[in-house]
Amino acid sequence: MARRASILVVDDEPPIRRLLRTSLTAQGYDVLEATGGQEAIDAVGRDKPDLVILDLGLPDLGGIEVIRVLRQRSSLPIIVLSVRDDERGKVEALDLGADDYVIKPFGVDELVARIRTALRHRFQAQGEKPLFTAGDLAVDLVRRSVKRGGEEVHLSPKEYDLLAELVANAGKVLTHRHILSKVWGPAHTEDAQYLRVFIRNLRSKLEPDPARPQLILTEPGVGYRLRDGS
Repeated sequence: MARRASILVVDDEPPIRRLLRTSLTAQGYDVLEATGGQEAIDAVGRDKPDLVILDLGLPDLGGIEVIRVLRQRSSLPIIVLSVRDDERGKVEALDLGADDYVIKPFGVDELVARIRTALRHRFQAQGEKPLFTAGDLAVDLVRRSVKRGGEEVHLSPKEYDLLAELVANAGKVLTHRHILSKVWGPAHTEDAQYLRVFIRNLRSKLEPDPARPQLILTEPGVGYRLRDGS
């Protein structure tokens, strides 16, 4: 029998913890709880959860500092719970290594979908699939081949590098700074307008309707997410 994945819920609000414990247990997960940052760090070291759901507004160590400490020790997935207007906190959390974020108040179905994506990436990390498919798009990272509807799509070298970074992190939110640093180098992390031009070019070549993208999704004020094709 397969081991149940364990999730550490870190939030100082009892109603949120109660909601998540009930909902996630019903989905087949083992749920651990922590009410503060240091308690969360201790629980990760002691209990080795498979994923952490982390509120940024904690009473002792803030969520940002918790991410900083955990990322020095572990690559386990972290999904941030964020209030809607905390754009700076979301970006900082993602740049530090959080895998995704969900805005409060949140829908349980959406959160569970994000959890499944993050856990799938964790469990596949040792054997990354070289072929990515979503709809009629197929990207072969070994052959550096991009096809749509079976037809070869011609991308510039930088367009391909941008797509490959999105594919390697499919389903995960990537900040503007992360993408720019990975694709163009650390000296270009403020060139968000430059990135928008390349995203627009990719959409024009890959999306059935570039004006209503279904593949390369915008996370307003944060970055981009490639729809997970699995």
